[in-house]
Amino acid sequence: MKYHIISLGCQMNQSDTERVRTVMHSMGFAPTEEESEASILGVIACSVRQKAIDKVYSRISKWNRMKNRKSLITFVSGCILPSDREKFLKLFDLVFPMSELPGLPGMINHYGIVTPAGLQTLDAGRQDMQAAVIVSDKVARSILNPVAAMPGGQTLQLNPGKDIDQFWHVEPTYTSGFEAYIPIQNGCDKFCTFCAVPYTRGREVSRPSGEIMDELHQLVEKGFKSITLLGQNVNSYGLDKNGLEVSFTELLHQIGRYGDKSGKEFWVYFTSPHPRDMTDDVIEAIVQYACLAKQIHLPVQSGDEHVLLKMNRKHSMEKYRHIVHTIRRLIPEATLFTDIIVGFTGETDEQFENTRKAMEEFHYNMAYIAQYSVRPGAASSRWEDDVPYEVKKVRFQALTNELTKHSLVYNKSLIGKTLRVLVRGRDRKEGYLSAHTEGRIVVRFASDDASLIGQFADVRIMSAAPLSVEGERVGVMVSQAVD
Repeated sequence: MKYHIISLGCQMNQSDTERVRTVMHSMGFAPTEEESEASILGVIACSVRQKAIDKVYSRISKWNRMKNRKSLITFVSGCILPSDREKFLKLFDLVFPMSELPGLPGMINHYGIVTPAGLQTLDAGRQDMQAAVIVSDKVARSILNPVAAMPGGQTLQLNPGKDIDQFWHVEPTYTSGFEAYIPIQNGCDKFCTFCAVPYTRGREVSRPSGEIMDELHQLVEKGFKSITLLGQNVNSYGLDKNGLEVSFTELLHQIGRYGDKSGKEFWVYFTSPHPRDMTDDVIEAIVQYACLAKQIHLPVQSGDEHVLLKMNRKHSMEKYRHIVHTIRRLIPEATLFTDIIVGFTGETDEQFENTRKAMEEFHYNMAYIAQYSVRPGAASSRWEDDVPYEVKKVRFQALTNELTKHSLVYNKSLIGKTLRVLVRGRDRKEGYLSAHTEGRIVVRFASDDASLIGQFADVRIMSAAPLSVEGERVGVMVSQAVD
């Protein structure tokens, strides 16, 4: 029997999905890209953006109609606000926080399914499914209770960060043979007014550094080339352990020392840091070790001091500027990525102009620009969303234009240089492969050699576009015809 999972949102959700796959495989289920072939359908949801939640409602509506034709079990997990969870309990068969993933087989068992062989009893278990609707109503009524009843007397923990250690002990089923995520932390203590993460994932919990290093060692030994450390605020790693765990800087040093000793070529990234906790010693560690990628994602969110204060970002532009200047001074070759919100509640034309000026000053290589949308539960949901949609669109386009202008200047500076790249797959341009540099600049080059995918290669850059470059592979032996 088969399962189908849809993953929405950030890299953390993608990483969580890899662990969900492991649990499904342990029960004997095989993945399928076709929903119609699946007996279990799941969503790893994202309450951070309304569009992502709208996709969940659209999908479950379709799946529930499918139940008129076949037996199905549906589930939802991931980043879910309490308000969304209450609605999902009435629509999905199973709703659980990711920390409860190890208990998923038991939850499914209450529907008459343990393994594919057990699916023979699925039709007989329809009454259990119908009973679950009653249970879901009870759960919905007790949404403020940290423990809710499940079929057969099982309990469901509703504290999203509780028992996250059990989740981390699930070995992921990687979707790539050369790129992987390692979660080092869950939750967030910053409580930015626009953000729902503290309410969907709970407070910050740092994963034991020994487990992180073990997972890293295994990935490198298996030949993985690109590894990303994940957390909502990675550079506060260890602060919740009151001195019983290493700092983020020391974690980077441990990774760097291992990289030097391993003799293997790989790049380690991290996302996302918070400017408030970003210290010079993190940047100095990146300088010191070859395996620590020279690319930094540093969310600014706004370039205006008043808006930053209203967002509860807890950092000033002076602090942010110091970090960027330190990066430019110590790692001049590093690329700089960021996140920006336009149209935040009350944002004036002048305040937006300060954000545009920040983009002009910092010359980002990539910016993930979002138009502000209200999320129930976040502090800003109490304020009027008073920037018109059309104004948000104009501001979004203005920042996009700013990004492409500076990105193109940087990419043109690469022309004539030979860069080390990691080949990631076939490009949309026929006869080309797609890769990225250590700084995560997209590179395409002419080749039909699929064996290069997942490998490093050297490419001489020949032309540039705003968000990508094109080149030719170097170091390739060319056979000459013999008369």
